[in-house]
Amino acid sequence: MKVAGVLLAAGTGSRFKDPKHKLLADLHGEPLVTHAARSMTQSNMDGYAVVTGAVELSNALAQFSELKIIENPEFDQGIATSLKAATAWALVHDFDALVVGLGDQPGVLSSAWGLLAQTSSPIAVATYDGKRGNPVRLEKSVWSSLPSIGDEGARVLVRARPDLVEQVACEGSSDDVDTVEDLGQWN
Repeated sequence: MKVAGVLLAAGTGSRFKDPKHKLLADLHGEPLVTHAARSMTQSNMDGYAVVTGAVELSNALAQFSELKIIENPEFDQGIATSLKAATAWALVHDFDALVVGLGDQPGVLSSAWGLLAQTSSPIAVATYDGKRGNPVRLEKSVWSSLPSIGDEGARVLVRARPDLVEQVACEGSSDDVDTVEDLGQWN
């Protein structure tokens, strides 16, 4: 099975009240998105991509030569459009499954990415202390059931098809950075 990791990083970050986009905000001397990309690319999958849109991330991600940038021109229509861009890329490159995470979650460890990549369930969700989070593994067989527009992505499918979902206990945290205050808690 050929599995790729994908970071969704196309949103506007509208709740982050700072002149700098949240994904480019400094966390321990690096842009926030760099932490998420590093965790993903250290997880030993067959390919890696990041879906971008609202802000240019090439400089923040330049150190990851294995990372393919996917532009989402419809980013303002919700996270579902980023998933649609990711699955379109995956189909072209013959991937069987995607492990999808978010660019604003610096506490997701590479071990979480790796554990999800190794499952065989059509849908697998990382859990942290029993709470569902990210990343989420989506097998090709479920991609056509994902929403194509709106502010919900895989969560819609997880709710609709609980019979296909495996929960995978992970270390780390899927807490995200939505506000300047959130970032302050990580720094």
